[in-house]
Amino acid sequence: MSREYSLAGLWQAELADGTRAQVKLPGTLDENRVGHKDRGANQWHPEANIGNADGAFDPDAPIATRFTRKYTYEGEARFTRQVSWTPDKNKRSFLEAERARTLRLLVNGREAAPFCPGTLSTPWIFEVTGLLGGDDELTLISDNSYPGLPHDEIVYSSAATDETQTNWNGVLGRLCLRQEEPVWIPELTALPAKDTLTVRVILSSPQEKKVRLTLRSDALAEAYTDIVSVRAGETELYVRDLPLAADARRWDLEEGNLYDLTAGVSPAEAPESSAFAGGSERTVAFGLRTFGDNGSGRLALNGRTIFLRSEANCGEFPETGHPPMTVPEWTDVLERYRSYGVNCVRFHSHCPPEEAFLAADRLGMLLQPELSCWNPVDAFETEESYRYFRTELEQVLRYLGNHPSFVMLTFGNELQVKETGQQRMNEMLAFARRLDPTRLYANSSNFFYGKQGTDPASDFYTGTDYYDDILRGTSAGMIGHINRQYPNAKTNYDAAFSKIRENWKKPVFGFEVGQFEVLPDFSELESFHGISDPANLRRVYREAERLGLLERWTEYVEATGELSRIGYREEVEAVMRTREMSGISLLGLQDFPGQGTALVGMMNSHLQPKPYDFAKPERFRAFFRDQLPLVLLERYTYEWGERLQADAEMANYGKKALTGTPAWKLTALDNLTRSVNTVAAGTLPEVSCPAGAHTSLGRLEIPLNFGNTAGKYELTLTLDGAQNSWPVWIYPADPVVCPASVHETKLLDEEALAVLESGGTVYLTPDSDPEHLPRSIQAQFTTDFWSVGTFPFQEGGMGQLIEKKHPLFAQFPTESHTNWQWWPMATQRALILPRPMEAIVTEMDSYAHMRPMAQLLEGRCGNGRILISSFGLHNLQQYPEARALLRAIYAYLDSKEFAPAQELEAELIRELVQ
Repeated sequence: MSREYSLAGLWQAELADGTRAQVKLPGTLDENRVGHKDRGANQWHPEANIGNADGAFDPDAPIATRFTRKYTYEGEARFTRQVSWTPDKNKRSFLEAERARTLRLLVNGREAAPFCPGTLSTPWIFEVTGLLGGDDELTLISDNSYPGLPHDEIVYSSAATDETQTNWNGVLGRLCLRQEEPVWIPELTALPAKDTLTVRVILSSPQEKKVRLTLRSDALAEAYTDIVSVRAGETELYVRDLPLAADARRWDLEEGNLYDLTAGVSPAEAPESSAFAGGSERTVAFGLRTFGDNGSGRLALNGRTIFLRSEANCGEFPETGHPPMTVPEWTDVLERYRSYGVNCVRFHSHCPPEEAFLAADRLGMLLQPELSCWNPVDAFETEESYRYFRTELEQVLRYLGNHPSFVMLTFGNELQVKETGQQRMNEMLAFARRLDPTRLYANSSNFFYGKQGTDPASDFYTGTDYYDDILRGTSAGMIGHINRQYPNAKTNYDAAFSKIRENWKKPVFGFEVGQFEVLPDFSELESFHGISDPANLRRVYREAERLGLLERWTEYVEATGELSRIGYREEVEAVMRTREMSGISLLGLQDFPGQGTALVGMMNSHLQPKPYDFAKPERFRAFFRDQLPLVLLERYTYEWGERLQADAEMANYGKKALTGTPAWKLTALDNLTRSVNTVAAGTLPEVSCPAGAHTSLGRLEIPLNFGNTAGKYELTLTLDGAQNSWPVWIYPADPVVCPASVHETKLLDEEALAVLESGGTVYLTPDSDPEHLPRSIQAQFTTDFWSVGTFPFQEGGMGQLIEKKHPLFAQFPTESHTNWQWWPMATQRALILPRPMEAIVTEMDSYAHMRPMAQLLEGRCGNGRILISSFGLHNLQQYPEARALLRAIYAYLDSKEFAPAQELEAELIRELVQ
């Protein structure tokens, strides 16, 4: 039987430059405070600005685009220590390092051969049989410059990029010597099917012989035993189609039903009753589940159609610079994801340690690892690239194949290939299916950015686009329906799927959906105690302090966060409204510290929910769930006297049918007092909604005849415990007429100046275009996409901060953040002010620019008063909300409450409006 000797403890480290230090292993050089200053050598964009405002490189400036490593080193590092351990006689001995970069082993100066190929994603194991004498020197040679491997493809990936995980150097996890029997079992894999279990066993023996192989598990109807022949070296055996026990439990979402499988090897002459005596045995945990296509192009678990609610993990662990290496730590990480509604985690261009899979197995969560590859040009084209990644693929499948949580794998992120690379991809897909047919494989996530469509050889497709059809609501450049189409609650991707299904019948789900940026929560600065220095966040903090924004900064964060959550919800529900789509993969719930600093999360980089109402897990989980009623609203805004008409559906991807009478209600909401009052209610016909399907619930017909003032309402639909709600705004249908006391103009001309000089009121409302607003940006409904650092062509707008208690909004109820009723106005231009000013509606800016901007501001000018709008409301009167806002503006300007305090010089106004 095996026996272990831990090698955890103090080692002597020597770097290639001569640096020497005593370090603790397991651990990294960063964690041991060994290395050099991080000068930004491993930028995601080599041309990225390191710190200077003019973009010039300054090696002493802080890195502005990502966290800074306190210590960094790339190259060979030697770790040496003395060991006093003698394996038992006639046993084989091995050294195992659970996770490293590239690793070699010297025993007393003599190189030990690898027992199996090591990779970034799987352990490094060396056989040291006959090399240990009881007092030995071990030297581990770790090299994170990846000699002989595809360096650039690796360090560009989340496995080794300094943008997130860091290109650490060291050894992590299990580090030990161990002994095994002469004939032992290095690999035991359970391959479940619907009603049977196939077992793959690899036996390692120094010589040819016959042995008794026995398999036992409570999941099996009976134990298996047989005499098998093994050859010198490795022998791979398959025991196929073993019947399952009648009461065997299936592994499922939120049901971590696991079984042990034990394989024993003993002498062939040993009696069957003592099959494990005098031999070797290995026990692994596994789960009984099937995962694949339901036969109609949807993902299915145990034959039940599911909706994938995935989140991308890019290896962001700022305290250590590497993934956790214990099951309790990973349980905590996955439970945080699950608290937001996540049922699957995609590991963006990296594969986590086995402890992540063990935690997911027990929790009943799905995982989608990827190879350590991000090459958007010519993946697998070189021999070293193909050789390494094919090896990594095989080792991942062999090492992690027992984990039921492991359901899908791709060969990397956003790969592009040439002819040779495509052929090699196809060979790798075929190889993966032969080795392990229990999970699904695809050549890449977002292959060719979706511009070449689906891949015939892949089992599923995940992408942003299908040729020219976009499969998400927002992308770089603010394309997508959320910013380009008047809002509703019925948009889906059926039109794209009508094209996809012409040639592709397999599952499809969204890719890196969301990416709505949130202004930084500076309270996280107090959380950094490890290897990362958040110099990029401190830089933003100092700029906000210089501009005098800190006093209200939490309001800015709250407003951008609420708008981000609104965007995420529309992304999720648009996919749930698409009956052919298998789910959605977000990017992301966690802030991304690099690529220009992409703070897109409900959680910060430490995976802590941000201390704001918008980031509460239950608010996100309210729409990110498996059973969700849908009301297909044509729009969110109405006028009194209209009828609210909309079809209702139930998207049920839970485990049971939902039955009963759907009930709806419309409640009045007061944003200031938070009072709630039901004003209308009703039911739809009784229905049964089977699991794994959409079901029509009928049609809502609600006459809007119970009020006459502007108000915000909430429409709620409930069935059998499943509930969803939508905001609705209803406004008077009264004519919109400018009062005689107000001078409305598009230009601050002589007539307008005369009105002001005489103490009058001017409403300055130019056309919202660059010609009339030369100092302005094009705003959009959502916050910035990902980061201006990654997509510098973006204007940078971050949504509106609205003074909701301002008297102007007495007839236009609003929150302090942008919501759907602001869509026509929010998508107009925003003025860039020469200095910070008080505004009724502020357009917030990304932290890359921090420009003072506004869309609605007021002031005194001369002897009079002026209100300036960049909305161009006179061109938006086809929208109920624009008519209502203009009516509210007129009423305010005609009232005694219009008494602005700040001064606006005529010359300044003429610079803004021309």
